[in-house]
Amino acid sequence: MAGLKDKRGFIDKDRLDLSERQAVEYWMKKWGVTREQITTAHRKVGRMTKDIAAELGKRR
Repeated sequence: MAGLKDKRGFIDKDRLDLSERQAVEYWMKKWGVTREQITTAHRKVGRMTKDIAAELGKRR
């Protein structure tokens, strides 16, 4: 999805940085989860979006 940007440039589709608000909001909308669920999964499995999606039971 070209054109999707955060404050430092294009959103990285492979890694999630919780300090990037727009990136977190993008994944919240895509997966249909809350910020707290993403934060919990991020702490548990790391920053890779595929691992977070698997933890949340979502497909990427």
